[in-house]
Amino acid sequence: MGGSEHREAVTMTTGAHGSLVFPHGHDAFRPVPRTGVIYVMSVARELGFEYGAPGWANLGQGAPEAGPLPDAPPRLETVAMHTGSYEYSPVAGRWDLRQAVADLYNHRYRRGKASKYTAENVAIAGGGRLSLSRLAAALGQTHLGHFLPDYTAYEELLDLFARFSTIPIPLDPERGYAFSADELRTEIVGRGLGAVLLSNPSNPTGALIHGDRLGRWVGTARELETYLLFDEYYSNYVWAPDAAAHGSVSAAAFVEDVDRDPIVILDGLTKNWRYPGMRIGWTLAPRPIIEAVASVGSFLDGGASHPLQEAAIPLLAPAVADREAEAIRAAFRHKRDLMITRLARMGLHVDAAPAGAFYVWASVRHLPAPLDTDMGFFLAALERKVITVPGRFFDINPGQRRSEQRSRFGAHVRFSFGPDMPELVRGLDALEGMVRG
Repeated sequence: MGGSEHREAVTMTTGAHGSLVFPHGHDAFRPVPRTGVIYVMSVARELGFEYGAPGWANLGQGAPEAGPLPDAPPRLETVAMHTGSYEYSPVAGRWDLRQAVADLYNHRYRRGKASKYTAENVAIAGGGRLSLSRLAAALGQTHLGHFLPDYTAYEELLDLFARFSTIPIPLDPERGYAFSADELRTEIVGRGLGAVLLSNPSNPTGALIHGDRLGRWVGTARELETYLLFDEYYSNYVWAPDAAAHGSVSAAAFVEDVDRDPIVILDGLTKNWRYPGMRIGWTLAPRPIIEAVASVGSFLDGGASHPLQEAAIPLLAPAVADREAEAIRAAFRHKRDLMITRLARMGLHVDAAPAGAFYVWASVRHLPAPLDTDMGFFLAALERKVITVPGRFFDINPGQRRSEQRSRFGAHVRFSFGPDMPELVRGLDALEGMVRG
C-alpha cells in the first residue's frame, strides 16, 4: 500500500492523531488520541514491524538501548519476591526507596548545603507518565505554561484535567530553542502563570538549561513564587561541553530550601538507568506537594509495584548511579555525533545540535517532495523499514485549539539515537538510500 493510501486507511480506522473511533456513534466514550510515539508504532505494526523483526530500525523509539554498556554496572537480571513484597506498597512508595532517591540528589547536587532532601520530599509512582498524571491532578485553578515543541504525551495529559488553563510558549528555532530567565519572567508576569512545565533536557530538541542559566531560572521562580515542573528524565544524557564536567544536570542544585522553593522534579529509571520496563519514577518536591501527589495516587493508581521498588534501591546507590551515568555519556555521545553527521549529509537541517537527551530534531523542508513534510518523510521511511516521529506531534495543542494544518513543525522530524549502534547504522543507511533515490 502506498503512502497516501496507507495514511487514508489509518485515518479511517483511528481518526486524527490516531484517536480510536468508537462504533455506533455512542457518546459514552470519547475518542482518545494516541500519543505521537504510540501512533507511530501502531502504523509501523500495520506494515509488519514488531520488536526484533529483521530489517527494521526504530529511530522513533523513546527508550534507550537497555543492554550492557562498556564500564556500566551489571544489569539487573532478577527481581526477588518474598512475603512482604506480596503486600501493597505505601501509595507514596517504600520509605527506603524514597530515602535512596533523596540521598542520591543530596550526593550529586546538595553537598555543602544546609537544606537536604529527605524521604518526605519524594513520592514513587509507576513510571513517568503516572508521575505527571498525579502532578496534573494535584494542580489547582492556575495558568500552566508549557513550551512548543515539547514531549508529545503532555498534550492529552494537559487536556484531561480541566481545573487549570494551559498557556503555550513558542520557542524560536533560529535561536536554537533557547529561552532566558528574563524571558521566563516576562511570561510569568505577563500571563499570570502559576506553574511552568518543561522537559530539561528537552524532548525533542535536545535543548538544555544548565549552569548559571538554570540557577537564574530557579531564582526567578523563587522570587515570583511560580512553580517550575522539571521533567528531568534525560538528565544523564548531557552533551554540552560546559555541562559534561558536572555530569547529570538538575534544578535540585540551585534550590535553597527544599521545602519552600517552588521546584518540582520528575525522574525515574526509564531513561537515566535504562530500565524502561520497570516503570519506576519519582517526584521530588517540597513536602506539601509530595503529600498532595500521594493523595492523588490513593485514588488514581494505588501505588507502584512493590517488588520492583525493592529491586530499584541498589540502583540508586551513588556509586552505582554515577557509574551508569558515565557509561551512558560515553556510549551515547558516539551515536549522537554519528547521527548529526549522517543527517546533515542527507540534506536535513538541524536547528541546533542537541546539548542533551538522545534525539536529533531536524527539518526536512529542503528535501524533494514528498519527503519535505513530516508525514511524507515518516510514511516513506516506513516503506524502508525505518521508524521516525513526525514533528507535528510535538506541537503540544491541548483541546486542539489550533488546526493541525497550521502546525509550526510540519516539516520537522524527530530521530532517536536510543537504539544500539548496529540498528542505528542500519536505519541511517536506509534513510540515506531513500533520500538519494
